[in-house]
Amino acid sequence: MMMRDFLLSLLHVVCEMSPYLLLGFLIAGLLHVFVPQGFYRRYLSRDNRWAVLWAALLGVPLPLCSCGVIPTAIGLRRENASKGAVASFLIATPQTGIDSILATYSLLGLGFAVLRPAAALVTGICGGILVHRFAGKEDSDFAAGGACKAESGSRLWRALRYAFFEMMQDIGGRLVLGLLVAALIQVAVPDAFFLSFGSQPLLQMLVILAVAVPMYICSTGSIPVAAALMMKGLSPGAALVMLMAGPAVNLASILVVRKAMGSRFTWIYLGTIVGFSLLFGLLVNAIGFGLPGSADSAACCPSEALPGPFKLICASLLTLLLSHALIMKLFERFHRSKAADPDTAVYRVEGMHCSHCEAAVCRAVEDLPGVESARASASGNRLTIKGPATEESVRAAVEKAGYTFKGRA
Repeated sequence: MMMRDFLLSLLHVVCEMSPYLLLGFLIAGLLHVFVPQGFYRRYLSRDNRWAVLWAALLGVPLPLCSCGVIPTAIGLRRENASKGAVASFLIATPQTGIDSILATYSLLGLGFAVLRPAAALVTGICGGILVHRFAGKEDSDFAAGGACKAESGSRLWRALRYAFFEMMQDIGGRLVLGLLVAALIQVAVPDAFFLSFGSQPLLQMLVILAVAVPMYICSTGSIPVAAALMMKGLSPGAALVMLMAGPAVNLASILVVRKAMGSRFTWIYLGTIVGFSLLFGLLVNAIGFGLPGSADSAACCPSEALPGPFKLICASLLTLLLSHALIMKLFERFHRSKAADPDTAVYRVEGMHCSHCEAAVCRAVEDLPGVESARASASGNRLTIKGPATEESVRAAVEKAGYTFKGRA
């Protein structure tokens, strides 16, 4: 009976989110391909508050996670973006994206869908201003780097590939995990569990912060979890704290930011995320946000009737695309049976989580003397280099980019 309830809950959550997720992935791919890379750098290089504002505005719709935003932000810094603008971009970008905004609307309603990017925008601007004021002149450690290599294929094909393959490889596993956890919460967590904290919403928020800050939480994958927890008694404010602080930061990003941007920058970056998460959480509780009826049926009270045909088709398509992306990622990870090439070296590099991390590592080493080509794999923690480049030069370049070099694989 419990397994049946679990599968019903999972079906309703997937069907409710799939139309918005598919649309969000598509828009994210179009943004990635059709907005020139130089467009973002053009507005972030000035060392003033306008750069901070532009960084937050440009970062909110981008579908970058808390790990993927780090190399992007370091790249912006190498292009002479101000530290205030980099902080604003780092804080605002991973909290939300066009895909997670639509997914938030599907499960949590219009109020959360509007408040979430607004909170990310305000938090990013305030954090950037604080960094501009108190850490703008702090020494940091970052290397100059080149631009990304041009992608091949038509622009539409590149957009579709990024949306429904590369991006799904990046966040697909965490999205699936979030859906599974949401369904599991429905059948495993007692209804009265969070009600015991009902008179102490601030305590709920602090508990959520203690769990969410060090962990990697996907901005999209966390949505069904938040909806399910709210139906189990978690306050809307505590749910918003998880949706803000969880995707915005994790232990790995804290360590990389400290190395690349400095200690004072990092403390302001972390303190702004925690402080404004609590502030907006208290504001949401005061306003009295609640879940829409669709979330009630999707996250916690699945009915016996199947969802409509359109949602079932979208859910099936999403399942097929996610399965393809994740199977190919798994195949790439374990397909290591190539013949040894005496002119090729394979190194182990830790800290890569997505395609943006892979691109950052490749950029860091591709201009080294002796490097003919470079290919990074986040899933396998591998960096493959063709050419006679020395291990020490590769180590220095990888560590300069903020990743952990572990020697030959």
